[in-house]
Amino acid sequence: MTPSLPTVPLGTTGMEITRVGLGAFAIGGPAWSYGWGAQDDDDSIRTIRAAVDRGINWIDTAAVYGRGHSEVVVGRALRDLPQNERPWVFTKGGLVWSEDDALQTGERKVGDPASLRREVQDSLRRLQVEQIDLYQMHWPAEDGSEVEDYWGALVEMRDSGLLKAIGLSNHDVAQLDRAEAIGHVDTLQPPFSAIYRDAAADVLPWCAHHATGAIIYSPMQSGLLTGRITEERVAQLPADDWRSRHPDFSGDRLRQNLRVTAALAEVGERHGISTGAAAIAWALVFRGVSGAIVGARTPEQIDGWVNAGSVELTADDIASVARAIRDSGAGSGPDAPR
Repeated sequence: MTPSLPTVPLGTTGMEITRVGLGAFAIGGPAWSYGWGAQDDDDSIRTIRAAVDRGINWIDTAAVYGRGHSEVVVGRALRDLPQNERPWVFTKGGLVWSEDDALQTGERKVGDPASLRREVQDSLRRLQVEQIDLYQMHWPAEDGSEVEDYWGALVEMRDSGLLKAIGLSNHDVAQLDRAEAIGHVDTLQPPFSAIYRDAAADVLPWCAHHATGAIIYSPMQSGLLTGRITEERVAQLPADDWRSRHPDFSGDRLRQNLRVTAALAEVGERHGISTGAAAIAWALVFRGVSGAIVGARTPEQIDGWVNAGSVELTADDIASVARAIRDSGAGSGPDAPR
């Protein structure tokens, strides 16, 4: 029997989601600008199946992850599952690449409605589904398209039944207001962790006010808050892992971030959970957060954080993390729920 995990409504979508969902970022492999390095597809499929077996009922991916490869792998993993056992599948579009870009030099942020409609059809094909449970615009467009252009196209596809729900990712309050004026924003996907906390100051309160579900990403800050990252390990990251080139993983920034990790490790020890699970549980405390997207490349990694949604942090836990944030000067944004 599949274990039962706590669930909450995802805004007004009618979907009840577990507090943690599986992120398929790394499953895409290295073939795009932010790849995490080589990934075996069989390991990915085992990981997706393990997430379902452990009670997780949603997976978040994107067309750009591995330039279509993540969606293909997700589709393969879920293909043979009975309908009543299939998790919700969420994906994203609006990051477009050229098929002849062999060097993977980058992706363009495109909001042209015709392009977006093609992307939806491509995602349907790769995922092997007739309707996408949640489709999100990955980033604000930079091709001259306005929010109204691409949001209007998504509203039409939701109304037609091609998309069950629609959302925005990495959009600010002003952009959310413009979209909401056209049609309800079902969900928002912002970055949020104990290091980057800006969403708690603006977009998460907006979501709470508008009954918009918020599924945050990077609650473990790309591994920084797992307790497994050290200066020595960072020095050994392969060149095809984007973290090897990011300022968060070097110098004073890295040392500041690891001080926050140490505080979360103490919280985890008090609750008998991993440091990563404590980081996720901390993020889930904030008003407006429906669930957290958490990546995994192996089933064993899932076991390290799947119980995060079942943990209730105390006021002392939250205060100790807030002190570490202030003392270290790490990141930005509110250091505790308000």
